[in-house]
Amino acid sequence: MNAVSLEEVAIVGLGYVGLPLALALAPHHPVRGYDLDPRRIAELAAGHDRTGEVSPERLAEASLRLASDPSVLDGATAFLITVPTPVDDANRPDLGAVEAAARTIAPFLRPGALVVLESTVYPGVTEQVVGPILEAGSGLTVGDSLWLGYSPERVNPGDSAHGIGQVTKVIAGSTEATTERLARLYGPATGERLFRAASIRVAEAAKVIENIQRDINIAFVNEAAQIFGALGISIHDVLDAARTKWNFLPFTPGLVGGHCVGVDPYYLADLATRLGKHPEMILAGRRINDGMAGWIARRIAQRLVRLDRRGGRVLVLGLTFKEAVPDLRNSKVVDLVSVLEAWGHPVDLHDPLADADEVTSLFGRPPLSALPDHGAWDAVVLAVAHPAYRALSAAHIEALVDPGGLVADIKGLWRDLPLAATLARWSL
Repeated sequence: MNAVSLEEVAIVGLGYVGLPLALALAPHHPVRGYDLDPRRIAELAAGHDRTGEVSPERLAEASLRLASDPSVLDGATAFLITVPTPVDDANRPDLGAVEAAARTIAPFLRPGALVVLESTVYPGVTEQVVGPILEAGSGLTVGDSLWLGYSPERVNPGDSAHGIGQVTKVIAGSTEATTERLARLYGPATGERLFRAASIRVAEAAKVIENIQRDINIAFVNEAAQIFGALGISIHDVLDAARTKWNFLPFTPGLVGGHCVGVDPYYLADLATRLGKHPEMILAGRRINDGMAGWIARRIAQRLVRLDRRGGRVLVLGLTFKEAVPDLRNSKVVDLVSVLEAWGHPVDLHDPLADADEVTSLFGRPPLSALPDHGAWDAVVLAVAHPAYRALSAAHIEALVDPGGLVADIKGLWRDLPLAATLARWSL
């Protein structure tokens, strides 16, 4: 393998992971990007990133070749795969996008090419799934004329303090020389914050347990919220007290969706099952978190029954999978709305960040174009703690709710607001 310091980089997939990665590498290597969605390429060419991760100014400054035609990959020496790894309807790993990316890359591989997978997978995918597809489509041999690596993405949407340049980049190659080539590729963009994992499978395993650990911890807090709720105790009050201990882990309750934390546990669980090991803790955490939206919705519906507002109108504030991002992927608010409707409640939707067309496609109806100054909903449900909702005044919230109605503050965002005594309040 030739030792090279300057790579001709091709990034396959220009979403939440691929686009920021392209911009981080562009000052250090020539970078081209491929995405099969022509609309995505057109938006980026116009300076618009629908994910909200990259500003128009930064896009305009970057020197990138972006295309929806795979021919843009021709001539690259390093190919980085940054495509989604979802699960199917049965919560089984869906590697379709990874496999398609490998098939797309294969015809453009030349001797000495480097292919790096960044998508979250279970141990073995890079070498046992991606490698054979590349060999079959290129005629090259892994370890001889073709080099494989794995370097998991650690993107946290909406978090500018933990971008590619601020966090340690885990790297692993199929050989020691390949790992060092990865170090030369990524090092300048990460301030040389690199960790050389013992193997590709170790790096794959490290990434998947990062998200599973978070999922399990949130599941514990969600279960505690249900227990304390039966006692009339607010989990937020409990956490305020518990956080005063120096080593208490500051996880908070709520809806756990998104493309990573709500999905990745199933990747390791599926592998464990095929190995004959039942993943008890992993699946227990998923059961709790997957069921949290329904549990919350039922508590809200029951309180509306007590308020003699059976079938009352509900306004849900926040639709994305987490605060401060427009990302609707695997949002558990969908389940919340579905259960409220099953109880007979007409539901209106609002989100200041989500794309209206995407909301319409996912929820089956458009969101409100703007949050009104007043309304007469029987319940207002704060589902996602967007900054815009944090800024709402007590008077504005009161004006949205019919007198005697319910304010359901799932995130505990309005706990300190002095709302009118005529309103019922509920929180986790």
